[in-house]
Amino acid sequence: MFTIGDFARHGRVSVRMLRHYDAMGLLRPARVDPDSGYRFYEAGQLARLNRVIALKDLGFTLHQVRSILDERVSVEELRGMLRLRRTELAATVAADALRLAQVEARLRTIEAEGRMSADDIVVKRIPAVRVAELTVTTTADADGPEGIGPIIDPLYDELCHRLEAAGVSPTGPGIAYYEAAPDEDDTVVIHAGMTVATEPRADFDFAIVDLPEIECAATYVHRGSMDHVMTGVQALAGWIDANGYRSLGYARELYLECPDDPEQWVTELQEPIAAG
Repeated sequence: MFTIGDFARHGRVSVRMLRHYDAMGLLRPARVDPDSGYRFYEAGQLARLNRVIALKDLGFTLHQVRSILDERVSVEELRGMLRLRRTELAATVAADALRLAQVEARLRTIEAEGRMSADDIVVKRIPAVRVAELTVTTTADADGPEGIGPIIDPLYDELCHRLEAAGVSPTGPGIAYYEAAPDEDDTVVIHAGMTVATEPRADFDFAIVDLPEIECAATYVHRGSMDHVMTGVQALAGWIDANGYRSLGYARELYLECPDDPEQWVTELQEPIAAG
């Protein structure tokens, strides 16, 4: 048998917690010395202790834990509960990480206000280009850079896989562009494209699209992760407004350099404009 201190150490709980579990009838000592009142536990009781801790971590109250254990939940049922809770926690962590990235991106944008020079913006003609592409429609509230990344990155992975399977080699950089979904509010169509020189074929499981020339575009070269691109997007907006132009739609994203480290990416934003 183990003293309460030894049992607490093996179970990775506090002595105070074991006394509390005893008082609630969750985990009684195997023996209590009638003279000293010292509690003693058996190694086999660690199994019940493990269940108490696991169910408590699932969010059950201690009263609920006692009811569940008294009904003798099987190992498989408990494993299912733990897996469900793990999935819920992972989703919460992912959502919190996304919110943190959004806050950091906005903070970077705020810190960069007024620091960008008009010399960073170049007005030029963008020639027509042919791309192979995949598309997906999403809600407009996900069209910020932190929300787009988890959508467009897998889209590009799938496009590259399909191009390789079809024997089509890209002839230039990737080009992403966006457009409002027709007849639908608050939705945007994301196009993930790769420059190609091949003709359309009926057996392709991707689209071949000829993007038209942009006669006049305000362009800005963004260096770093696309999660931080809002600085460039808003710099373009400020320049367009200050120089008497109006925007004609979403900016294209021309991925000039895409090494493994996203912080080393080089992307040109190409926003179509016209005289105001």
